[in-house]
Amino acid sequence: MTHAQGVPVILGIDHIGLATDDPGGLAPFLTLLGMNPTDSGPAAAYGVNCDFWQSPGACVEVVSPAAGESAVGKYLKSRGPGLYHLAFEVDDLAADLAVLRAGGFVALDDQPVAGARDGMTVAFLYLRKPAGLLVELVQYATAHHRKAGAADVPH
Repeated sequence: MTHAQGVPVILGIDHIGLATDDPGGLAPFLTLLGMNPTDSGPAAAYGVNCDFWQSPGACVEVVSPAAGESAVGKYLKSRGPGLYHLAFEVDDLAADLAVLRAGGFVALDDQPVAGARDGMTVAFLYLRKPAGLLVELVQYATAHHRKAGAADVPH
C-alpha cells in the first residue's frame, strides 16, 4: 500500500488497550463478554505485562505495570483503571509514524520497539487536544499474523 497525500495506511484496529493493576480481576468480566485469552507477554521497553483477549471481531489488550515507575503505573496512580489506548495496525510503521508526527501527534517513542507479541513492532503517539488520545501503531513481521479463518478479525 502507498501513502497518498500524507495519510497513514491503517489496515484496521489491532486492539483496544485497557490499563489495570489487577488483570486477574478483569478476566472473569472479559470471559463474560465472550472473550478468550490468546497470548501474553511483557513489553519490556515499557515495563508492562500484556494479556490479549480475543472474540470474533474484537481484541482487548490488558496492560498492567511490571515496574512501579512505568508509564502505565503512573497513569493508574493519576487516573485509575480503564481505557488506555487504541492500537492501529499499519504496514509501514516508520512511514506512518512520520506522517502522524507531521500532522500534530507527539511521538512518545524515538524509534519503534518490540511489542508484547512475537513479530510485533510498536510505537506510541499522543494527541493531547482535542481528545487526549494515546495511539499505538502496530506492525507485524509477517503479513499473515491473523489466525486462520479470521481474515477480518484483529489478532
